[in-house]
Amino acid sequence: MKIETVCIIDDDPIFVYGTKILLNYNSSFGSSVIVHENGKEALDDLSATVKCGEKLPDIIFLDLNMPIMNGWEFLDEFTKLPMEKRPRVYIVSFSIDKQDVQKAYTYEIVKDFIEKPLSFEILTDLFKTIEAEYEAEFSL
Repeated sequence: MKIETVCIIDDDPIFVYGTKILLNYNSSFGSSVIVHENGKEALDDLSATVKCGEKLPDIIFLDLNMPIMNGWEFLDEFTKLPMEKRPRVYIVSFSIDKQDVQKAYTYEIVKDFIEKPLSFEILTDLFKTIEAEYEAEFSL
């Protein structure tokens, strides 16, 4: 399985830039990266995508601490959208607060909580896990 589109929702330009570089070096990744600087911008765009019946990103990397609409507020609204196929959401945060980690897993759409910074190894392992889940799902 090739991951076609990744959406990064994060207000840190250094994290966004670094993540794009890491994605370019990973052979499991397709070519499209969508970036939003806050949850509201992302929610507006992804809501329009759902309304038009277009394909949502395969993966969303979501920061928690952002201006305008934070990651929690985004998740609360995003999960209300009528989606046939939900993206895999990975919270990527500097927060190592156990309450944040526990709260993340209360959202069915959240697949994992990853502590920043992302590394090539973390992304490689993540894509291998997704591939294995995809193969298991479709080999039934």
